[in-house]
Amino acid sequence: MPSIRLPALLAAVFAAVLSFQAQAASKNHFSVCWTIYAGWMPWEYAGSQGILDKWAKKYGITIDMVQLNDYVESINQYTAGQFDGCTMTNMDALTIPAAGGVDSTALVVSDFSNGNDGVVIKGTGKTVADLKGMNVNLVELSVSHYLLARALESADLSEKDLKVVNTSDADIAAAFNTDQVQAVTTWNPMLSEIKAKPGVSQVFDSSKVPGEIMDMMVVNTQVLKDNPKLGKALTGAWFEVVALMNAKGAASTEALEHMAKASGTDLAGFQSQLDTTKLFATPKEALAFATSAQLPATMGKVAEFSFKHGLLGEGAKDTSAVGMSFANGVTSGDKANLKLHFNPSYVQMAADGKL
Repeated sequence: MPSIRLPALLAAVFAAVLSFQAQAASKNHFSVCWTIYAGWMPWEYAGSQGILDKWAKKYGITIDMVQLNDYVESINQYTAGQFDGCTMTNMDALTIPAAGGVDSTALVVSDFSNGNDGVVIKGTGKTVADLKGMNVNLVELSVSHYLLARALESADLSEKDLKVVNTSDADIAAAFNTDQVQAVTTWNPMLSEIKAKPGVSQVFDSSKVPGEIMDMMVVNTQVLKDNPKLGKALTGAWFEVVALMNAKGAASTEALEHMAKASGTDLAGFQSQLDTTKLFATPKEALAFATSAQLPATMGKVAEFSFKHGLLGEGAKDTSAVGMSFANGVTSGDKANLKLHFNPSYVQMAADGKL
């Protein structure tokens, strides 16, 4: 994937970035993409149940919510300008669109993984130390790779002590069924499927590094600047669905059952995934996280991992190559190359009841 995901992608994207930014202006129709993951199923619900349409209509626009089957491919398509927004993690937002020169904004930091990502080894009673000398299958250079690095740190190991085998998220559960694969790092729903197999050990998960793997709706910064209605409609629809999920009534159960089915599981299975997802229940809660001092500090760790793995671009000389901006005027990295913005202003509007 490195050859596909960065150098080739960046070469292909350069012209697209220029043309896409040139085209960014006031418009009425938008398209955003998402992939199946517990923390992103509210987007599917908003799109399929008319909630997104309602909010879009309020602002005189239309928004298509498009499902893609391959996570990395969805981000690549967003980066190439085929979508105005895309669901992705904080690290992938930094290392694919932002590092590729596409100025991007984290519109809604909706949750963080609190056990939804994990490292699993075949055999009972295993620990992180048992990874030494193994092949570990994962989506290379993704948050799974980051989680593995954090796991290895906890056991005084490094990536030099094992071999990473790149495996797509669509294939990883099936790969684990083969004799050739002994260990994987992945996320739900694949993680739940793999953990349910007899004779396996989950040796590390994202609850050990809370707040470091964030799930976000990322939009093109110029598109958002030219079309604030897009930000308002997406943010309004998101928090309406989250409020419904937390309402504890028949309508809430019906919504959760819909999301469970759409993600390929039942209500109990989906609820177990939500239990390991710190989904911010209110705009106020999401705002507190997005404006915390922890966020810039976490992104510093992510930038360090990304630089070490060559993910900040060929010309990157250090971890500051791609600049980032946060709430309250805080920035990190190259201020002349600010390409990833954590902009909580739309969540603030939601918290203030001004959407």
